[in-house]
Amino acid sequence: MAATVIDGKAFAAKVRGLVGEQVSKLKADHGIIPGLAVVLVGDDPASQVYVKSKGKMTVEVGMKSVEHRMNSDVSEADLLAMVQSLNDDPTIHGILVQLPLPDHLNSDLVINSIDPAKDVDGFHISNVGLLGTGQKAMVPCTPLGSLMMLRDHLGSLSGLNAVVIGRSNIVGKPMAQLLLGDSCTVTIAHSRTKDLAEVVRRADIVVAAVGRSQMVPGDWIKPGATVIDVGINRIDKPEGGTRLVGDVEYESCAAVAGAITPVPGGVGPMTIACLLANTVTACCRVNNLVEPKGLTA
Repeated sequence: MAATVIDGKAFAAKVRGLVGEQVSKLKADHGIIPGLAVVLVGDDPASQVYVKSKGKMTVEVGMKSVEHRMNSDVSEADLLAMVQSLNDDPTIHGILVQLPLPDHLNSDLVINSIDPAKDVDGFHISNVGLLGTGQKAMVPCTPLGSLMMLRDHLGSLSGLNAVVIGRSNIVGKPMAQLLLGDSCTVTIAHSRTKDLAEVVRRADIVVAAVGRSQMVPGDWIKPGATVIDVGINRIDKPEGGTRLVGDVEYESCAAVAGAITPVPGGVGPMTIACLLANTVTACCRVNNLVEPKGLTA
């Protein structure tokens, strides 16, 4: 029996709808409009497309969207001054500095200059520490979106065996923390894990976030397991051109799994939806308002 396809586009639309409702409520009840500021350094084509999409969706849900574009040779001091000005702006509740930054800029220094309460990417060291110790934090968007889809499909995750393939600070590590928070038994696997296939075969939940195209074949998947494919890789097509694939072999895994996210159309759309959700959450927290249900970890 083929796996259930977890439709990330549809789920992201649902999340954006919830965000829009919360924004309308904030406006009507408190006269507050959540604001999201994005800082883009340089002219990387992929980053430009992503930032444009973020801005469009921010406006669609009724929030304030601010975009600051800076030249690729901007000095670190000028970039830090821009971030500080956004930290000091009470109409801005979320700040995102688009990565990657040019090589001459210290990404860690820049990210950690963002007010942790406005760090809607969840990358600030304070938020990393809060998440790791089970406290209230801003949570990275891709892991948050993955968790939302898992909860929606499986209900309670308590007691399930979860394997996260990948140990990045952006996805792998925070994903593991979120799954621990939902009482999963969690293994973080990676390229040096001994007998990786056997480790993955024990999992009720597989989150593939290793950044290697089609690395996970179907015979690694436990029958009925839920597979969340975070990978986005572009490969050549035999007939020419390219196509997007994930970190798992979709066809072989879908034949075994109970549920699976496609690439594209799975986790990807949830990332921006959760960025919007985090901005609303940040707005509620700074104004001492009840946080929106269904939009947080």
